[in-house]
Amino acid sequence: MSTPVNFDPSAIAALNGNLYGLPFSLDQAAAVVIPVPWDVTVSYRDGAHDGPQKMLDASVQMDLFDEDIKDCYKLGIAMEPISKEWQRKNKALRAKAVKCLDHLANGGAVGDKKVAGHYAEINSECEKLNQYIQKIAKKHFDSGKMVCVLGGEHSVSLGLIRELNERYAQAKKSFSILHIDAHADLRNAYEGFTYSHASIMNNARRLSQVEKMTVVAIRDYCQDESELIANSRTKPVDGQKRFCPVAAFSDREIKYSQYQGNTWQWLCKKIVGSLGKDVYISYDIDALDPSLCPHTGTPVPGGLDYEQVMYLVKMLVESGKRIIGFDLSEVAPGVIVPSDMHSWDAVVGMRSLYRLINYMAQSQKRL
Repeated sequence: MSTPVNFDPSAIAALNGNLYGLPFSLDQAAAVVIPVPWDVTVSYRDGAHDGPQKMLDASVQMDLFDEDIKDCYKLGIAMEPISKEWQRKNKALRAKAVKCLDHLANGGAVGDKKVAGHYAEINSECEKLNQYIQKIAKKHFDSGKMVCVLGGEHSVSLGLIRELNERYAQAKKSFSILHIDAHADLRNAYEGFTYSHASIMNNARRLSQVEKMTVVAIRDYCQDESELIANSRTKPVDGQKRFCPVAAFSDREIKYSQYQGNTWQWLCKKIVGSLGKDVYISYDIDALDPSLCPHTGTPVPGGLDYEQVMYLVKMLVESGKRIIGFDLSEVAPGVIVPSDMHSWDAVVGMRSLYRLINYMAQSQKRL
């Protein structure tokens, strides 16, 4: 851990284009953030494509001190440039995705000739995006850095998870996924999109080295997803491929348990105990109460508060488990009026990002 001699963590943040005004280049940083301006497949409302930029803008107004981790700013955090090419593609493809969604809403089918070309193009470009993210992640992992992805919609995490899967396959090891979300995201090619935001965990659980998956705070999911969760822990029928089991701690289950006298600490121990030694965290901001993320793509009543999530991650670290990577998705800034400096959603998001990076570093004994 080292910082330039003249850097003062208590001073006003420098407008240097870096996250939190930190003085680290990508080469100097121990942790690298990959921003992905993408919300092509969102089902309800878009805006998450602008999350990385608005979080970058808002990050300079945050103090770097953390009461749990001394001098955590020394770790070194830097963010890859936000890709203008993928911003352009997102805008063009989102318009085509809306045509597909409107077609389905009016009684059409995914395979209809009218939209077949749009679906083919969107699914192809989503795969290219996954490859783009995986390539960047590989470069930074090869340099010994920690890596996380900043969405954008939730689908953007697959490239990073794939890269970790390849590395764990080479090492003949496995890892778990802690999925914090209002939605299960276990649908198969939802609305015709192979890499839909609502299919990310269905795609991730099919990867060879993912041994366990635990989803926390879900409160808006379909019967098929409920049955998948229940059946995932049973022995597969002959000839069927075995995918990882999924454990679920729904928002209702969490709330009812607390109403009956159980503490959040007790519940966190159960959640942490359901996971293996190495853990990837996939954090969709809509897991939170909507008052903390009012412009997210699919807000749902209920949810966790900010410190509940951070306490869960803290307990994961204190249990001795290792955070190997994470994504933070679905931060949508909404319309910012001239009198507002920053989006509330972005403020909550950039503070969550900082804490998650520091906990990841702590779990890897880098802080």
